[in-house]
Amino acid sequence: MSARYNSEVTSFQALASDRDLEAVLAASHVAPVILFKHSETCGVSLMVRDGLEEGVVPAAVHEVVVQRHRMLSARIASLLGVRHESPQVLVVTRGAVTWHSSHNGVSADRIAAAWLRAADAFTTPAAATR
Repeated sequence: MSARYNSEVTSFQALASDRDLEAVLAASHVAPVILFKHSETCGVSLMVRDGLEEGVVPAAVHEVVVQRHRMLSARIASLLGVRHESPQVLVVTRGAVTWHSSHNGVSADRIAAAWLRAADAFTTPAAATR
């Protein structure tokens, strides 16, 4: 059972610089990416992160700890046009937000569903042209 659990644990990757953000946004042109703005001092954010750790999402979660990287968090809001909240999750596809939620609206199941819908944008057009 532990091997199954370990294979399904959410993978968190630190997002700490403009270079990291540029790489993630570039990757969103290949597959949807997940951004998570997390506050280490907010009880709701801690509960959401725990829920993500226990849940299963189909891609790595790129995490910005807002206390450590306020400027990066603000840049994400500005570039992607979504007002900052924390906790907050954004699914980004081809450089644009295709889904976002905050606070108690964030769950591994909702993120997975949004990511899978966004991933369809990469497969559906190609399938339709064949």
